[in-house]
Amino acid sequence: MIALAGAGLLLTLTACGTEPATGPGGQPSDLPTTAGQTGQSGKTASLVGNTYLSTAVTENGKPRPLAPRTRVRLQFTEDGRLIADAGCNSMQSKVSTTDGRITLEGELSSTAMGCPGPQQGQDSWLGNILSAKPTWKLDGSTLVITAGSTTISLADRKIAEPAPALDGTRWTLSTVVTGETASHGAGFDKVWLTVNGERVTGSTGCNSFQGTVARGTGTLTFGDLATTRRACPGDAGKTESTLLNSLKGQVSYKIDSKTLQLRSANGGLDLTAP
Repeated sequence: MIALAGAGLLLTLTACGTEPATGPGGQPSDLPTTAGQTGQSGKTASLVGNTYLSTAVTENGKPRPLAPRTRVRLQFTEDGRLIADAGCNSMQSKVSTTDGRITLEGELSSTAMGCPGPQQGQDSWLGNILSAKPTWKLDGSTLVITAGSTTISLADRKIAEPAPALDGTRWTLSTVVTGETASHGAGFDKVWLTVNGERVTGSTGCNSFQGTVARGTGTLTFGDLATTRRACPGDAGKTESTLLNSLKGQVSYKIDSKTLQLRSANGGLDLTAP
């Protein structure tokens, strides 16, 4: 497995200061860091609490293709941060969106995962755009940001990528979380689980398993899981042990886009839908 330091500073791009937020007519806004463009309703738009996924990118008026199976993701959190990625590393900073501009209010920190093939350079490309104080305009569920000759069109994630149901979805392991460390291992794509009512079935990547699961508000409580008895040497055995230990007793769960996050005091798992 490859351990990733979530707080690694791959990019240290310092932003400019902020300006007071204003609403329509130049009056002070009650959203000090989130006032933005006026949409069709005539009300001041806010990006806070929403995530947007790119639908098109142009440079100098021509399409700019991204690496295969990647897209730009911008998340504006309730506590005033921008979390962004272009398909590989995640970067974040405190942010202001006043006066129709996205202005970083500190260093743009990033995870330090090596990005394969054409994804190399895409992180720094996005980081440079966000550090250039791009303009933004929100029209309904469509967000458009522009920096110089580059324009990125994005759609609200709830429309562009609706969250799948917990039940009946085959969730495949993508990440093991231990404290501040996220690990990605060979063979994770063979590890999966599916919840159907009060039953859970799946594979550790080596053995099949099944058992019971009860659900509460934001929680899943796993009963004892029965597995087949195939010997699992090396990394396969370690992955199986981690998975089965993570599916013991009560865990919290959250579906974020196509990711099922399972968390407990001991760490957690991230699993993705097809």
